[in-house]
This record gives sequence, structure tokens and C-alpha cells, in this order.
Amino acid sequence: MSWLQLLILAIIQGLTEFLPVSSSAHLILPAALLHWPDQGPLIDLMAHFGSLFAVMLYFHRDVARILTGLGDLLRRRQSQAAQLAVLLIVSTPPVLILGLFLNMGGFDIMLRQPVIIALAFIIFGLILWWADKNGAQNKSMDAMTWRGAAMIGAAQALALIPGTSRSGITMTAALKLGFNRTEAARFSMLMSMPIIGVSGVFALYKLHSGGAGLANLTDGLIVAGFSFIAAYAAIAVFMKLVERIGMFPFMLYRVVAGVGLLVAIAMGVI
Repeated sequence: MSWLQLLILAIIQGLTEFLPVSSSAHLILPAALLHWPDQGPLIDLMAHFGSLFAVMLYFHRDVARILTGLGDLLRRRQSQAAQLAVLLIVSTPPVLILGLFLNMGGFDIMLRQPVIIALAFIIFGLILWWADKNGAQNKSMDAMTWRGAAMIGAAQALALIPGTSRSGITMTAALKLGFNRTEAARFSMLMSMPIIGVSGVFALYKLHSGGAGLANLTDGLIVAGFSFIAAYAAIAVFMKLVERIGMFPFMLYRVVAGVGLLVAIAMGVI
């Protein structure tokens, strides 16, 4: 793979993983539009690991609290840190279970269709804006309950449809439950850590069991590095601006991109 392709894929992954615009769709579309060869699972895996370390670094205090909370849970000790760890544990299973089912049945490949991506861009973008406009936005993460975390976790499973956006659908659910934009974004990003981690380990296992080897490891490390830088920058800017700008710009981008993609499909470009 050329340096240009590696750089573009890394920046796309880093910038879009934590913005409500769907990183999976943005990783699929360049190959379709530019007729690139598929970058392969190792490159995707390393790009995701780069963004994982970015969110862990940016929210390092929360990561420390979660680790402390896991220790408290093992010692059966109640604490705010333990509560945060429980919320993430409760929110995680739906997407993992559905993701495993889709992967085993080959449905995850079937969903990677440009028309599905286009419709998901538009539909879930409009729903995100609706939740942003109608949510009470008066709750902080301290008010999160097991039930709320489970509902956001169930919404997260919809992100297995390319174009939905994992961060977008989880923020949509959190906003509708009354959480403010900053806290909705924060919880969404913390939720990403176990998902990206488990998905990455699963992908690594499939690579190893499939005999793919690590021939492209150098390319993967390059992608991981650029993805880390882009993701950290995207998180920092988004967290500073989200309360002020709201979700309208992202809805507008999603709708325009979705309509543009449908036009490209109709014209036979894709």
C-alpha cells in the first residue's frame, strides 16, 4: 500500500471514530470511490487500536477510575468508581452479542452496501438532531443508572449497520435520556474502549487463525500512529466545542453525504 493510502485511512479513522459521522462507513467508501484494493483486516485493526489509545490517553483520569472501580467490584466494595465500571459493563454486551451473530452468519459483509450506508447516514443523522433538539440536557453522568446504561448499550448495537455511527447512536440515546451534550459525548467515548478492545482482539484472533501472518505489520504500525494523532485531536476539539455547536453541523454533513452517495449510486459512479 502507498503512504498516501495509509495516511488517508489513518486520518479518516482517527477523525471519524469519535465524531457522530460513522468511521466504518468512511473506511469503506474510499476504496469504493477511488477503486483502491481493500486495505485488509490488519490495517483496519491497527487503525482502531490507534484511536483506542487516543481515547484512553485523553480520558486517562476516567480510565484510572474504571480500573479502580473494577478492583472495588472484585473486593465487593461500593464506590463511585465501581458504579462507573458497572455502567460500562452493563452497556457492552448487546453490541458484542449481535456483532458475533452477524459475523458468524456473514451478515456483517452483506451490510457493507453503499445504499445501506447512505440511508443510515441520513436516517440516523436526523434522529441525532431530533434527540439533540428535544432532550432535556439537564443530567450529568453521575445521574446515569443501570437502566440508562443498558438502553444506551442497546442503541449501540445499531452501530453495526455501517453509516449509523457508534458515537452518534449512543449520544442520540444519552441525549434523549436527558444528559447534556458533554456528558453524552464523554460516556459514549468511554463506552468505545471495551468495544474497540474486544473487537480488536477478535480481529487479531481471526487473522492468526486464518494464517494471514503479520507481513503488513509495518504498514499497520504507521496507520496506528497517524490514527492515534488524528483521533486525539478530534476528541480534544469535539469535547471543547460540542456544548456550543450541538449536533446540527453533524446532521447536515450526514444528510448531504447520504444524498450525495445516493446520487453517485444512481449515476453508476459506485
